[in-house]
Amino acid sequence: MSIKTEEISSLIKKQLAGYEDQISVAETGTVTYVGDGVARADGLENAMSGELLEFSNGVYGMAQNLESNDVGIVVLGDFTGIREGDTVKRTGRIMEVPVGDAMLGRVVDSLGRPIDGLGEIKTTKTRPIEKKAPGVMQRKSVSVPLQTGIKVIDALVPIGRGQRELIIGDRKTGKTAIALDTIINQKDTGVICIYVAIGQKESTVRSAVETLRKYGALDYTIVVSASASNPAPMLWIAPYAGAAMGEEFMYNGKDVLIVYDDLSKQADAYRELSLILRRPPGREAYPGDIFYTHSRLLERAARLSDDMGGGSMTALPIIQTQAGDVSAYIPTNVISITDGQIFLNSDSFYAGQRPAIDAGTSVSRVGGDAQVKAMKKVAGTLRLDIASYNELASFAQFGSDLDAATKARLDRGERTMEVLKQGLHSPETVEEQVGILFALSHGYLDDVPVADLQQFESDLKSFMHANHQDIYDDIKKTGQLPKDDSLDKAIKEFKQTFQTSDQKKAAKDDQQKADTNK
Repeated sequence: MSIKTEEISSLIKKQLAGYEDQISVAETGTVTYVGDGVARADGLENAMSGELLEFSNGVYGMAQNLESNDVGIVVLGDFTGIREGDTVKRTGRIMEVPVGDAMLGRVVDSLGRPIDGLGEIKTTKTRPIEKKAPGVMQRKSVSVPLQTGIKVIDALVPIGRGQRELIIGDRKTGKTAIALDTIINQKDTGVICIYVAIGQKESTVRSAVETLRKYGALDYTIVVSASASNPAPMLWIAPYAGAAMGEEFMYNGKDVLIVYDDLSKQADAYRELSLILRRPPGREAYPGDIFYTHSRLLERAARLSDDMGGGSMTALPIIQTQAGDVSAYIPTNVISITDGQIFLNSDSFYAGQRPAIDAGTSVSRVGGDAQVKAMKKVAGTLRLDIASYNELASFAQFGSDLDAATKARLDRGERTMEVLKQGLHSPETVEEQVGILFALSHGYLDDVPVADLQQFESDLKSFMHANHQDIYDDIKKTGQLPKDDSLDKAIKEFKQTFQTSDQKKAAKDDQQKADTNK
């Protein structure tokens, strides 16, 4: 078989016609060490801090330590497939995550990849996970309330949009429950929610997702999960990824609520990472920049000025304490960064006071400016009532002879504590809260047995919705108590129809006697 020279020359001409003179330049390095979620590589002289790097097996890493002879890289994924001598190349991109409306209702990992089995997320927008917080002139004061639906918080430690309010307490005292209830209460308010679960069991995250789905809250929520089985770098970047997703909405003029659950585990992951990268340890073996780790994250929560679109991002960071010690390193750091804290007391929790919020140590430094005026009026003396009740209760247990004034204060305090109890995942509207607290502060509950107060509140809400919805609507619309005495009259009218459990029992007994006599 002979090969014609014409055919060969035409083939070569075709190949040359399609040739493009392009040179592909990609700066690559060589892995010199890998282990415990970090790698070291030399040959990446121009790598940027926080730059995304790609290993030869497709796993990504993030440049952290830029040293004279090599680069310290945190591996964002499974590091077991990386070996010494593998190549690693620069991408030229700072670490970023996908953002946008397509993320709503989804459960994603720290890199924004879906982990809920519902297919890929169709969005082309991305944002860097690290972004400089808005400056002083780009912000405006907190003045719009963010209702949690929890009476004791909305009355005593109100939260405003753009605020950072810390939820702090021992394990198993209801911190996550408060955060989830707040998310559930944002239904139909236009607030977009982001729940960042850091270092939790995957079963716990699944339970939280199902709770949000059950109450219809998942539709406006993004869940970012870096579970306990993930490597430390994923736990460390999870809150920053969540903040980047929230900023996309905030800079488009929307209101966002973001929960970091919890930053103690993020601090532990960052400590682990820093020690492996051989950064010098400081107090409690945390690196010297642990304060900056949390401050640059929480400062991104803000209420933007009108020139910036007027959006807001409200942060609810959660910190777990050991035996109620709020003076430990990480708790004091985060307390100093935030605008107040909600302290959960384990003694109150086990005594049946739920939510177990300690009114004495909980404070909101800027939320008072955003509190609804009607709530401010009815909750004015609440904190003093609780403080004097706690003080008197500790003395009253030693003596039985109490004067009438002391007994009256104890009775009022007992009823206050009972009214502030609230069931799990049952948030209340601001007008419903104002109604029951008005009844409490004006003495309408003084003759109602403590055991019947929960029933009284439930019946009062039903009565007001059925017969005096206009009063509730007025409070909701104006944020003020009615100028006339219509609320007074409505509660008096309800009290005439309300029967205590003793009265119901007596009426039942009378009915049985009458039936027997027949």
